[in-house]
Amino acid sequence: MPGRGSVPPERLAHVDRLAALVLSKPLTAVVGFRGVPASALQSMRREFREKEHPILVATNSSIRHALEKAAKERPALAPLLEQVTDQTALLAAEGNPFSLYQEFSRTRSPTPARGGEIAPQDIFVAATTTSFKPGPIVGELQHAGFPAAIEKGKVVLKKDTTIVKAGQPISREVAGLLTRLDILPLEVGLTLRAVVDGETFYPPSVLSVDLDARRAEIARAAHRALGLALELGYATPETVPLLVGRAHRRALGLALAAGFVTKETIEPLFAKAMREAALVGKLTGT
Repeated sequence: MPGRGSVPPERLAHVDRLAALVLSKPLTAVVGFRGVPASALQSMRREFREKEHPILVATNSSIRHALEKAAKERPALAPLLEQVTDQTALLAAEGNPFSLYQEFSRTRSPTPARGGEIAPQDIFVAATTTSFKPGPIVGELQHAGFPAAIEKGKVVLKKDTTIVKAGQPISREVAGLLTRLDILPLEVGLTLRAVVDGETFYPPSVLSVDLDARRAEIARAAHRALGLALELGYATPETVPLLVGRAHRRALGLALAAGFVTKETIEPLFAKAMREAALVGKLTGT
């Protein structure tokens, strides 16, 4: 960081405030907002602020200096410096990093390509019959690499095609045709680049889990474990009531089969005897 004497006091104060805020919370995240319209960004920031997850927008230089300052007291923050590129903001809060990642994922929505963007993943176009009428559009599609043809008076894409590979630029020509085909290959919204929770660094690859699916897996595992414990007769706080209930039902069934009289068996045994007596009466005609 440059000598403090060469930096305007208001900027130093701003960096100090950012560093203090980062150190005051256990969870620190670097957020990307490239491509988010200003009005949408303000709305998203307001929603996160209401959830007590304020997003702090500052220059990359100020964010780097704040993280460098905070990392002197909390070294686990240092890896976040590599994430301060392009349009960046900070978030300092309390909470669960996995839930936070899901919150950020919900801000993202499909958007058309304009041309010049880098494809974040393979852009796949399925074989289909289009809504285009036969005409110059067929040549335009073919020139851009789409497997277009005319069949039965309709413009069709004859086979599945990866039109742009991940990491490759999307040409203006391809972007325009994708939009006309109602294919939205990009996403716009906030991106959680990395999180430090306490002393633990979480890259997005670790955080991008389906929490609902994991909860369902845990619920299934718990159900199976309970079934196994019941089968083995293994006593736990969860299985004891079920084991006692099963033992009671079995004991009652055994007592009824043996004709053993108790307060619980007397009524069903008497009813059984009455049914058998009535049957004997029918057979003997009495």
